[in-house]
Amino acid sequence: MIVLKATQDKVLSALQAVAGIVERRHTLPILANVLIRKQGGALELTTSDLEIQVRTSAELGGDEGDFTTTVGARKLIDILRSMPADQTVSLTANGSKLTLQGGKSRFTLQTLPADDFPLVQEAADFGPVFSVPQKTLKNLINQVHFAMAVHDIRYYLNGILFVAEGKTLTLVATDGHRLALAQATLETDSPKQEVILPRKTVLELMRLLKDGKTDSKSDDKTTAEEAPIEMRFAGNQAKFTFSGMEFVTKLVEGKFPDYNRVIPKSHKFNVTLGRTQLLASLQRAAILTSEKFKAVRLSFEPGLLSIVSSNAEQEDAREEIEIDYAGDLIETGFNVTYLMDVLSNMTQDMVSIDLNDSSASALITIPEQVGFKYVVMPMRI
Repeated sequence: MIVLKATQDKVLSALQAVAGIVERRHTLPILANVLIRKQGGALELTTSDLEIQVRTSAELGGDEGDFTTTVGARKLIDILRSMPADQTVSLTANGSKLTLQGGKSRFTLQTLPADDFPLVQEAADFGPVFSVPQKTLKNLINQVHFAMAVHDIRYYLNGILFVAEGKTLTLVATDGHRLALAQATLETDSPKQEVILPRKTVLELMRLLKDGKTDSKSDDKTTAEEAPIEMRFAGNQAKFTFSGMEFVTKLVEGKFPDYNRVIPKSHKFNVTLGRTQLLASLQRAAILTSEKFKAVRLSFEPGLLSIVSSNAEQEDAREEIEIDYAGDLIETGFNVTYLMDVLSNMTQDMVSIDLNDSSASALITIPEQVGFKYVVMPMRI
């Protein structure tokens, strides 16, 4: 049976959409495989790592009929990548093996039975569905993902908090030293739902979500960025549906910190300045920080912001930026990486910094975007 017959770029695109979660080495060998299921003329590709399951449907030609098998996902992708994009390739089933052909090339691959593939059992208690444009969700994730913890013993910090309430979707990430919050408006009211998505899920969503490329499959010229992503949350699972894909993931269990208590509600001093100029100054100052102690000292005084760094070799750097500021002298220290992270993940021209004193957290916001807040704790220098 000819399982599929299409151009290399179409087959490769469908496989790459689901293969992001596949690891080459796994305790269960079958989890390195992609589940191929053919029903009539429709083809489904599914991958899983026991925590996340990704499925996509594709029209890739071949014979009509029912057929299922699993084959090494990365191996298949590596072979396809080595072929020209416009070359027609075919995948033919022959007993317990699959044969991939393209031009004068022929590869015979071993399979494992589809019945052994561990599909994720979907939750029965999903809440109401709500949706936002794919570009909106991708932008929200981009604005907060860098503040997630990495392998923190407080496992509930190794991910992003999603809160849907009323007509607001809020995403929050924190590693205990800084906190990022971004919000978007939903089209319909939603009862309060609160879940923590794992770090791997967040990174995979970032890879898959469209952010502005035209959807060539669309007849009405709708761009993929405007196509909605539908979300549903259950007690221990989240489900995302978008662009012909279905994405199911386990959630992080635990209680996320009360982020509202962390965000400063009042401040004495405010500075608004150019984002790119501030980022460039911080990047230069960061060159002479110590590898383990990535600290910079910021001094706010009337009309001037000074950025100073030094290291164990007694080298130092000083940057000065003219600012519209008439408040008291404030000298405070920050981890320069935390400041560069937030500025690098913005696209806006201007950034606002709110301060109380040298020992208080700084609040960074975007003047033209009400729903974004970034809190960073000071360092002792």
